Amino acid sequence: MTMAMTPAADRPTIDVEKWRADFPIFRETVNGKPLTYLDSAASAQKPQLVIDRISRVYEREYANIHRGIYHLAQVATEAFEDAREKLRAFLNAASANEIVFVRNGTEAINLVAQSYGRGFLKAGDQIVLSRMEHHSNIVPWQILRDQIGIEIKVVPIDRDGNFLLDDFEKLLSSRTKLVAITHVSNALGTVTPVADIIARAHDAGAKVLVDGCQAVQHMPVDVQALDADFYVMTGHKLYGPSGIGALYAKESLLDAMPPYQGGGEMIEQVSFEKTTYNTPPHKFEAGTPNIAGAIGLGAAIDYVNGIGLDAIAAHERMVFDYAWQRLQEVPGLDIVGRATNHASLISFVMDCAHPHDIGTILDREGVAIRAGHHCAQPVMDFFDVAATARASFGLYNTREDVDALVQALLKVRDIFG
Repeated sequence: MTMAMTPAADRPTIDVEKWRADFPIFRETVNGKPLTYLDSAASAQKPQLVIDRISRVYEREYANIHRGIYHLAQVATEAFEDAREKLRAFLNAASANEIVFVRNGTEAINLVAQSYGRGFLKAGDQIVLSRMEHHSNIVPWQILRDQIGIEIKVVPIDRDGNFLLDDFEKLLSSRTKLVAITHVSNALGTVTPVADIIARAHDAGAKVLVDGCQAVQHMPVDVQALDADFYVMTGHKLYGPSGIGALYAKESLLDAMPPYQGGGEMIEQVSFEKTTYNTPPHKFEAGTPNIAGAIGLGAAIDYVNGIGLDAIAAHERMVFDYAWQRLQEVPGLDIVGRATNHASLISFVMDCAHPHDIGTILDREGVAIRAGHHCAQPVMDFFDVAATARASFGLYNTREDVDALVQALLKVRDIFG
């Protein structure tokens, strides 16, 4: 059920122990045991390079950006805009003007809903989502529906968690104006066929927003090759700081869209009679931004690029395949989400314990996993479960982490079974 591995001769160099040493959190213990961190899908740990870069901003380089003419303001502005350029290159956007800094992926989706959605959609227009969306790619569209009267259509999934492309195409019509779809499901690990989704949506005359919050840390993303109209990502899952993310949008769309919020920076001229707005991306970045966060995200991109996404993907695939195999050894464990194309997370339930109890017992063993509905309650409803336990892997995870997970799960079985 997993993707084919790269032939051994062509695989990139992998030195996971060196990568792991870059993360100071792994010198910590939990309940007297070495930390086994298996919750990177919720938020990834931070390498020392990123921590040091953020500290340097506050220690030696901090000032507000763009408007100051003094040295520190110029240094901070240059570093902030350099981070924008790094993200542009990371996503292969055509222009840095297509990169809007936001707090996180959730804010990016809300920006599109309230700016593009309210500006260009009308009552009776349809938006297409999938059954496996995170709440942040459901609720903003429901708010828009209640505001202007759009309709929401939902693409089904099968019992393995596969996105049903043919069913998706049947939902498309002349009334479909926007498709908002996840690149990788945070609850199931399904990798959706975004290139095909975008092509078919465009054939129907619809724009496409891709939620890439679970994708960009695991695989190369080329927004131009995908021809995505909007692409959303967040920094804290990409080994960067929290409170920073980005919206990629085609420049022609950003030019046409009205501002999402008003305030400083997003203006050209203000009077009590009229305000004229700045050009993108600044039109959508009202107020003082997360300066250190953006610069820290730039450092995280440097870190990931230094290793290489191909090397990260190959290593994560090895850990994932090993975990998939070993979890079969745990009596009464059932994996939820067995899609053909699968990212490096595994959701599961056990017949003897609630996921919250599983998480509590595992924590006693130093193993950190996520337990709950993962902000994806429609997925839980589809599989008729209240919650799942979820182990998700990052570049720093090892087979030994998987062994610790399995041993802890066997203890759950001993306690509750």
